[in-house]
Amino acid sequence: MKGLKGVRISPLVRENIKVALRSIRNNRLRSVLTILMVAVGITSLLGILTATDTVKKQVSDSFDAMGSRSFYIRAQYYAPTGGDKHTRKRNNQSISYFQAKSFKDLFETQKKGTASIFTAQSPLTFKRGDKSSNPNCTLVLSDENFVTMRGFTIEKGRDLNIRDLEEASAVCVIGHGLAAKLFDRKEDPLSSVITANGVSYRVVGVMKEMSSQSQGPNDMAIIPVTNGRARFSGSYTIGIKPSVSRDELSDTYAEAEMMFRSIRRLSPQDESDFTIMYNETMAKSATKTMGTITLIAGIIGLITLLGAAIGLMNIMLVSVKERTSEIGVRKAIGASAKIIRHQFLYESIVIAQIGCIIGIVLGIIVGLIVAKLIQGTFVMPWFWIFAAVATCVLVGVASGYLPARKAAALDPIEALRYE
Repeated sequence: MKGLKGVRISPLVRENIKVALRSIRNNRLRSVLTILMVAVGITSLLGILTATDTVKKQVSDSFDAMGSRSFYIRAQYYAPTGGDKHTRKRNNQSISYFQAKSFKDLFETQKKGTASIFTAQSPLTFKRGDKSSNPNCTLVLSDENFVTMRGFTIEKGRDLNIRDLEEASAVCVIGHGLAAKLFDRKEDPLSSVITANGVSYRVVGVMKEMSSQSQGPNDMAIIPVTNGRARFSGSYTIGIKPSVSRDELSDTYAEAEMMFRSIRRLSPQDESDFTIMYNETMAKSATKTMGTITLIAGIIGLITLLGAAIGLMNIMLVSVKERTSEIGVRKAIGASAKIIRHQFLYESIVIAQIGCIIGIVLGIIVGLIVAKLIQGTFVMPWFWIFAAVATCVLVGVASGYLPARKAAALDPIEALRYE
């Protein structure tokens, strides 16, 4: 009997939906404006959250490509905190090539992973004949491990190798963006010569396009550190990619620090005059920051949606007032207060859901545009889509409840006399 009873209610539900759609058609301008208010709220909410999800995916992919276990030893350009405590300064602030090379050789000898030494020079302009790049490109002096350490991929040609380092060859690997600026689409960059600061380098490899802004690996040229260190000065960075298990990572981090302290000739009483940056820590920090941005974006979107809900409630109250006579007629022919209440609730929910569908489509388009602009991977926001639908149901119910209750409470005789 319960199942049959449920079937009997179904025609009434369909009738209420038909009445709601008829009311929307009869008041097109007002309904369209209300639907647009909801659509704008959903677009802002879904668009912002989709965009932040895309950025989060890009950040996560970047750290995954570099390896979450990797870490870097860099120069420390700030004084250690310690109040009035004075510590002796044994080294220059920068890390020299020989210190970096000593660490790499020692670390790889112990077979705990691979290390890469590199330094960057920017901004620079690269030229090839009458063509030149923008002035914000980067020249990286590195060894044979830099490309794999940073998670880059060679699309054409080859990476730098040991022979290039030993012979200090004037060769380079260039980014996809730099190749596009210096070579026509049909030209093959391999074996061509480009110049930086008047020095010529033969292109031996082109990296695959990276999901990043233009002033990044896409606009980068990499040369052997042994070739460029005589012409370009700067502090060196050491990238380390451990090959140990996760349980041994802490010991490897500590051993690497002690190893470099020894190379820097620091005594146990000296504070470390270099800094170690861990990808795992940076990834967690970036994830936390993106989570905060997502929360703020969600709050902004919900505030916009709240404005749409208030507007929808106001429109429904006006609708109840305008249709007072209709409500009186429906009550006079036997419609109960519950049916009248459902009629206006359904109308409010239908309007909210139409706005929700439009908002979801526009929000996805916004996410696609953002992904295209940052050259990231678009992430279909299924969770946020379902959340948007659920939110619009709540908005429809919350906005329509008070008007529906007011309509259901009307006295049929007074309603019939209303003009």
